[in-house]
Amino acid sequence: MSSSKAIVSSFVEGAPPGELADVIADIKALTVSTPNLVNELGPAFEKYNEEQFATVKLPGGSRQVIISSHSSLGDGRYYDVESSSSFAFDHVTQKASAVQSYALEGEQADLVKSTLKGLTTYVKEHFPNAAYGVYPIENDTKIAIIIVANKYSPNNFWNGRWRSLYIFDPSSNSLEGSVKVDVHYYEDGNVRLLTNKPVTASVPSGTGAGIAKEISLGEKKYQEELNRSFTSLSEGAFKGLRRQLPVTRQKIEWDKVASYRLGQDIGGGSSRR
Repeated sequence: MSSSKAIVSSFVEGAPPGELADVIADIKALTVSTPNLVNELGPAFEKYNEEQFATVKLPGGSRQVIISSHSSLGDGRYYDVESSSSFAFDHVTQKASAVQSYALEGEQADLVKSTLKGLTTYVKEHFPNAAYGVYPIENDTKIAIIIVANKYSPNNFWNGRWRSLYIFDPSSNSLEGSVKVDVHYYEDGNVRLLTNKPVTASVPSGTGAGIAKEISLGEKKYQEELNRSFTSLSEGAFKGLRRQLPVTRQKIEWDKVASYRLGQDIGGGSSRR
């Protein structure tokens, strides 16, 4: 891979939530001398969409389905258990097409479906808008559980994404995964929050309901940790970045600010003319 292609690919892979189209537009503007460069970034777009758990509505569908390496069938096709569908996905336009029927079979099929049922209740109670999926992996010996929630507010200069990925091993009833939060705020600045919280738990029952319960408990605990961290930042680190008093060591009387004469009133002396 050429150095310029590698650099541009890193731009794609680092795009904040909901801003991939903006990044692509910027890349095109910066590479007018090589107009075909974007067409060569297929692997970068695929990596981004699968790692970020991009969501898409199927033609004629009403719910979002997830794009991930765990739901990939190869050759640009993916599947969704709940809708019993497979489909083609364009990683550049992020559009789905060529929907076909897909029936999940295998040793973990029943566990996948019962976990989906348990997740439905949890997701609807705790997320205003989220997509979720469960998929058999590693030769049908384990299952992957994915939850992704996006909230985009470009008019207010911020976008955010919550991503959860868990791997459940029925042979040991162990649940391992992580929760990642990515928030980008860019009004008169550029601030990005990136978190990665590892999660481990045991599901003695080994059931779909038990898996959903452990996920719910773990994510509630992490949400509470985030809330405490934000409060601590506001009252601690952020407050320490700001001077408590102006250089005069006196509080400004804002009701009189319109009548202040710069230099004399604020500086405490006579102003020079």
